[in-house]
Amino acid sequence: MRRIQYHQYGGPDVMRLEDFEPAGPGPGEVLVRVRAAAANPMDWGIRGGAMKMVTGRKFPRALGHDFAGVVEAVGAGVTRLAVGDEVLGGASIKASGAFAEMVLAAEKGVVKKPAELSFEEAAAIPTVGLSAFQALTKKGELRPGHAVFINGCLGGVGRAAAQLALARGASVGGSCRATAMQDARDLGIDPTVAFGFDPEPLGGRFDIVLDTAHTLSDRAAKRLLKPGGRIVGLHPTPATLAKAALPGPYRVLVAQVSTEDLEEVARAAGRGVLRVPIARTVPLTEAIEALTELERDGTPKGGKLVVTTG
Repeated sequence: MRRIQYHQYGGPDVMRLEDFEPAGPGPGEVLVRVRAAAANPMDWGIRGGAMKMVTGRKFPRALGHDFAGVVEAVGAGVTRLAVGDEVLGGASIKASGAFAEMVLAAEKGVVKKPAELSFEEAAAIPTVGLSAFQALTKKGELRPGHAVFINGCLGGVGRAAAQLALARGASVGGSCRATAMQDARDLGIDPTVAFGFDPEPLGGRFDIVLDTAHTLSDRAAKRLLKPGGRIVGLHPTPATLAKAALPGPYRVLVAQVSTEDLEEVARAAGRGVLRVPIARTVPLTEAIEALTELERDGTPKGGKLVVTTG
């Protein structure tokens, strides 16, 4: 089997496509033959050493989190999944390994793929879908009839959050690049404003303010909020976690692996409620070049980079 791995923390130049011997699944684990895997910024953050306290210093280390494929083998105690099941899910932060022909993952982080989705579409869902769902429902306490404002409404998590909120009977406003405002309106996001907007005309209109872009000032977020509303951030740093621990409207999401939540997200995608656009698809043999371009230049824009194994 082949996978993208690295022998030291560092930049894109440390990535290698190499042979490896996949381990058999242990208790509660599944071995999946990968058909497609999707890139997320956390992939190169982890490879750069941003989470050394979790990932450790044992090399080589594998790369990639989100995947879709077919179950090859199951470990002891696995009850929801069986050999031959088509699935989507995420590898653990510590092990990673989605950019590969085989990946080992905990059963709790893997669910059956809706038949309506291709493997490429399914691989694009886990991280952005789960983050959006948990930010809205766990931290934002979303209810039908709520008004939600999403700063960065056309980013991966922002777009997913907009679709999920609208499907649950909320109204959604948001901010994005000025050149992309019509795209936001086409999703049903109204009002739509450009980044750097004046919050005064929208003052006091929203039950939830979701800052996916991490660019909204506290003053602006609070001005948008209704009394009793909630501001949800997606960047858990010591400063934001400390702010969330204080009395007030601010909360920060630390996404958690949840089978139930991932199943909910997968069902939404299967119904067509949630669609994560794919900007580019490349085979595993060309993935290092494509991942390097995405990390360094931010291209392709407008959707996910998906790696396929043929």
